[in-house]
Amino acid sequence: MGFIEDVKQFAVEAAKRKDQCATEEATKMALIVPFLKILGYDVYNPEEVVPEYTAAVPGVKRDEKVDYAIIIDEQPVILIEAKKHGENLENHSAQLFKYFTATAAKFGILTNGLVYRFYTDLNKDNIMDQTPFLEFDLLNLRESTIGEVKKFHKDTFDVDGVFNNASELKYTNAIKAFFAAQLNEPAEDFVKYILSEIYSGKRTQATIERFVFIIKDALNALISEMMTDKISAALGKGITQSQPEGKIEDYDGDQDDDTIEAEDLIPTEEEMQCYYIIKAVLGKTLPLDRITHKKTENYFKIKIDGKVTKWICRIYIKERVRFLQIPDGDKKSIRYDFENTNELYALDGKLIESVMMLTTQ
Repeated sequence: MGFIEDVKQFAVEAAKRKDQCATEEATKMALIVPFLKILGYDVYNPEEVVPEYTAAVPGVKRDEKVDYAIIIDEQPVILIEAKKHGENLENHSAQLFKYFTATAAKFGILTNGLVYRFYTDLNKDNIMDQTPFLEFDLLNLRESTIGEVKKFHKDTFDVDGVFNNASELKYTNAIKAFFAAQLNEPAEDFVKYILSEIYSGKRTQATIERFVFIIKDALNALISEMMTDKISAALGKGITQSQPEGKIEDYDGDQDDDTIEAEDLIPTEEEMQCYYIIKAVLGKTLPLDRITHKKTENYFKIKIDGKVTKWICRIYIKERVRFLQIPDGDKKSIRYDFENTNELYALDGKLIESVMMLTTQ
């Protein structure tokens, strides 16, 4: 398998192991050490991965120890500070900061076994930045992020290359976070800037407040349209507006609860593509942050507010079959078969009807 497949497979295993990791040592052995092995490092070779690496912190009488140091050319290059599963990492970056300053390391990783925060010294040499340039979550995988983590693999790791990329990555992530925030809740200064470009009238406080909602809707609509265009171009065909034929089936109603779900299964890339298409379709009907998803052993479902009784649709993707079920409100569901995810756009009316039914119950 390749690196991406190895990470995805381990993510499924990590989701099963995490609740057994009640201590830092258990987290190290069950989650962190296996992940270092996926990165290609020989965790059994103390000349390559040093546990309890000594860091002579200035002003501290006794030497302190960082959980792991990855050694390259006899020098520590990556320091890893481990916390137990579930620990809030916000409270522990200062500890890694001390170790980083006391060594020649170029990168620091703070992790609780599931979330990995990568730091370096972009602002000042040998002084670790306060914010990570990369954050990676095993339970919320994105292939673009896995690609960045792959640069730390032993076989391809290049200190200068990763460092030079870190600056761009840091600001790319900051820009993405800024626009994500504006999509959810446009800031007043952002609204004022847009008004200065498009609005010739007097910009009163009432005008600004009115345009908050207009700009939010416009941005989300733009994202939806861009996603539609991009997927259509990739598939090399236009989006059909005809409604597919549906087939009525029985379904198990409110039996769909967390007790029968396999906890924390990782959706496939195709399932996530379905999710993004359906979010795009429903963007004008429901706030995007209310549309959630859950992977079970048998299907992938899309819900409102994460509530098990408010599922918009279920998606079944197997080797030889692809179909989507939409509840009809009468203990029945309507099945729509599809060959590629692009066809889900043609179900916009049915999906919106499902949302309207669920939000008026």
